[in-house]
Amino acid sequence: MTTKEKVLETLNRNKCDSISGELLAEKCNVSRAAVWKAVKSLREQGYNITGTTNGGYILESDNDVVSNQQFYTYLKKNHQEFQNIHVECFKDIDSTNTYAKKVLSECGNLRSLSGELTESGKEYHQAAIIAEHQTAGRGRLGRTFISPVKSGIYLTIIYAPQGGIQQPAKLTALSAVAVIRAIKNVYGLETQIKWINDIFYKGKKVGGILTEGFTNFETGIIESAIIGIGINIEVNNEIPDELKDKAGSLFSQGEKKSAGRCELAAEITAQCLKIFNEDEIKSFEEYKKHSFILGQEITVYPLIGDEKSSFKATAIDVDSEAGLVVRLEDGSKKTLNSGEVTLKSVNLAK
Repeated sequence: MTTKEKVLETLNRNKCDSISGELLAEKCNVSRAAVWKAVKSLREQGYNITGTTNGGYILESDNDVVSNQQFYTYLKKNHQEFQNIHVECFKDIDSTNTYAKKVLSECGNLRSLSGELTESGKEYHQAAIIAEHQTAGRGRLGRTFISPVKSGIYLTIIYAPQGGIQQPAKLTALSAVAVIRAIKNVYGLETQIKWINDIFYKGKKVGGILTEGFTNFETGIIESAIIGIGINIEVNNEIPDELKDKAGSLFSQGEKKSAGRCELAAEITAQCLKIFNEDEIKSFEEYKKHSFILGQEITVYPLIGDEKSSFKATAIDVDSEAGLVVRLEDGSKKTLNSGEVTLKSVNLAK
């Protein structure tokens, strides 16, 4: 561990409390000059560290730096069972999902024919790819996911369970619950889900999930899931005018936050990895609890963009396969496993 990493870890353990340069030097087993140099470098990276050598240093709570060390520090403190997962952080990237696909294509299969993790599998199963900015972010159905600089967090989790991925839609739904939990844990905010992959807050979409598969061509099994998650944390002027009525963020511009983006990315990662191994029945009950379209009249688009194929229905349930159960106008029921739904105007800004 470098001096800078030692200093940051020590400051993180004493977040919002002053710690003298002398004590920092003692805890890190370096000189006070080395501490000062490390603090200077951390400030240049964007860490909000107040104080001076003589007056003590304070790592403020509103740091907004995305880095491997910040990510690991959070996991070590809050989710020790995941503190050794593989993590890569980027300032800029085309797409975290695209990068994950590239990594998987280069490293080969994550599991052997017998189902055991390969060396690559031991590294990349449960890995997280995080970026502050995407130049070519992608959403469902080939749509663009706007990913402005320093306004959100863009995250991909690679997950390769034994036996492969049987039902990708389930992973998307479970990931949505994990995101809801993470936002609550980090920021104390209550968010909602729009089937199947959208996260809403105060009536506007603040996030989305795109789950893609990577196939083992020897077995024909979808070996691993590439789960892309994008969350708008702070409003940004880069959002196109035509989306401003629909797209929102967890915080308004300049609003003080209790934690930075890296903490949210780490919490989302941990909650996803936890929920994939939990009781699915309980998890889907939680999904339904946060799904604001249940009981509402919706318009269903089986073929996206095709108005002629659309029909009215009432959303009544989400089944164990993540399908949306709807009641048609003639009283019959139908389960949707694909397509898109829109909701007639309703007050969600709670």
